[in-house]
Amino acid sequence: MPTRAPARRSRLRTGLSATVLTAAALGGLLQPAVAAGDPGPADGPGRHDKALQRQLDRLVAQEDGPPGVIALLTRGDRTQVYTAGVGDIATGRPPHPDDHMRIASIAKAFSGAVALQLVDQGRLSLDDTIGERLPDQPEAWHAVTLRQLLQHTSGLPDFSTAPRFLEILTADPRHVFDPRTLLDFVADKPLLFEPGSLYEYSNSDNIAIALMAEAVSGRRYEDLLKELVYRPLGLHRTSLPLGYRLPRPYLHGYDVQPPAEPEDISEALGASGVWASGGIVSTPKELGTFIRAYGGPSMLSAQTRKEQLTFRPGDSSEPAGPGTNAAGLAIYQYTTRCGVVYGHTGNFPGYTQLAATTPDGTRSLTFSINTQTSKGNKPALLARLRTVQEDFVCALLKKP
Repeated sequence: MPTRAPARRSRLRTGLSATVLTAAALGGLLQPAVAAGDPGPADGPGRHDKALQRQLDRLVAQEDGPPGVIALLTRGDRTQVYTAGVGDIATGRPPHPDDHMRIASIAKAFSGAVALQLVDQGRLSLDDTIGERLPDQPEAWHAVTLRQLLQHTSGLPDFSTAPRFLEILTADPRHVFDPRTLLDFVADKPLLFEPGSLYEYSNSDNIAIALMAEAVSGRRYEDLLKELVYRPLGLHRTSLPLGYRLPRPYLHGYDVQPPAEPEDISEALGASGVWASGGIVSTPKELGTFIRAYGGPSMLSAQTRKEQLTFRPGDSSEPAGPGTNAAGLAIYQYTTRCGVVYGHTGNFPGYTQLAATTPDGTRSLTFSINTQTSKGNKPALLARLRTVQEDFVCALLKKP
């Protein structure tokens, strides 16, 4: 209703700073576990695990839980699709494997895929520094290496926490930033610590990675994504937009703050303010294709993959993934009670994501809910989510 619009805008803006810090540092109707629509001849619902389905049903039934959830378990050429709740409250439509959605910080794995392939091509080195590749960046940052950026041990201050950045975004959530100048918001800041000495998740890292990739290739980062990731993997529904609109159809994202009704914030924010650190839009199905390639052995040389999979124990993605986390180069190791998977998580207003694969790249899990949760935003929901995700990982690793 028009009379409620100002209140809705006010509520969104009031919570925006905390939301953006989380995202940029970034009760629905129950549905049976079926493959929505026709996922294609290689897919099928198969035999669904009733215990897993109950887990999803309980997740969406929580008072502050997501309106909907979709999980894809892929083994070879077979995919099981589990859904609960709705992907669109207005229509009651369930989530679908081909729904577009904001993948949030899983976009950092895409920047890793670009950078590490450039390493394989000899155009970048993991020991290249900001000073060598981006000499116009602050001199205090010049010793930071690509390896440190990829593993969040750079010490770069996070632009997404800068007061001026938040001021602009709070005044206009759909403001279009020039993504190549996002680091300017913290250009007057020193490093937070000596590079390589500590771990701190920072969105600035992946902006710098994309800029280094552009510098050595002479090509726009968006074009590098197409050349090195989308086309080789056949990703036709994956993109990096700068605006706020999502391609149709899409999984609607919601701000869930009981007792208020869930608010659709799918297109409340533009993506230019997160760019290479969190702006990519994809689908559950294509996200699975990507993570099997990036976390498996097919995309990178053995030497580069060895570097990629050199993990720092205890360092978590944001939000933390299932089990015990360890940080590699734009990828994380999740050690669960049933075994190990590699992947990445992400959260953005309206969305929380996990994509994981077995080390051999033959199996994958994507797990998407359409509300945001993190350690600073609904930690109890995150704890419950991680438990459910671990159960799905166990199902993924279970022998047929």
